[in-house]
Amino acid sequence: MRSMDYGDVFAGKKKRSVPEVPAEPGLVVEDPGSGYCGAVVKIEYGNVVLEDRHGKHRVFPLSEAGFLVDGKPVTLIKPKVEPTKQRTMSASGSVRVEGHTARTARDSRIWVEGIHDAELVERVWGHDLRVEGVVVEPLHGVDDLPGLVAEFGTAPDRRLGVLVDHLVAGSKESRIVDSVRDDNVLVTGHPYVDIWQAVKPAAVGIRGWPTVPKGRPWKEGVCAALNWGDPLDGWRRVSAGVRDYRDLETPLIGAVERLIDFVTIDSGSPR
Repeated sequence: MRSMDYGDVFAGKKKRSVPEVPAEPGLVVEDPGSGYCGAVVKIEYGNVVLEDRHGKHRVFPLSEAGFLVDGKPVTLIKPKVEPTKQRTMSASGSVRVEGHTARTARDSRIWVEGIHDAELVERVWGHDLRVEGVVVEPLHGVDDLPGLVAEFGTAPDRRLGVLVDHLVAGSKESRIVDSVRDDNVLVTGHPYVDIWQAVKPAAVGIRGWPTVPKGRPWKEGVCAALNWGDPLDGWRRVSAGVRDYRDLETPLIGAVERLIDFVTIDSGSPR
């Protein structure tokens, strides 16, 4: 008799697909070979650790179609680890708000004594100020602070925060500040003669800020002692040395943060 070649009689049949199930902690599965039933504890070294109702652990290999879930065979796989979205920080140490359009400027303002003060505050807190819609304006001195406050015309929704250099007991600045009495004005300051001195010496590559004799303009005296040229050259060095809040002295950081909080209070609640 002539034999007949029927080929592979199963070739036309599809293999039954076994679903893949992430072995998330707490998933209850059964090992069909032993009948052991337990909850997934973890995946390690190509095995799955299961815990039974008595709290005992057993280790099983992660084989194809090696477990049952609700009586149906499954292939356990290692769960995907979602990448943690790294939060970027602004120069002030706050969480940077990505894709944010600058808020319309508030009526409230922050005043600082000079151009360098304004540039330094912008360098470190610029992101926060744009998010909050706060404008920083230089005053070129605080000798007429009470008159400027009266001219500004404050209100609960039109506040003023003022940053003052060399705000120490008995100074000219402290006497001026004491004459301002307005619940919608907050004056803070730092003890340094000039905003430059509120920058940590290491940030600008020096061991310490030099002592300038009384009667000599402080910035000119500093530049002469450090061979920095004129104050414009000196400011370039100082500004370039400040990358973020860590390059500033703590009293300045605290003073500016308080001012931002004060002028961004809405309806009696801080930001």
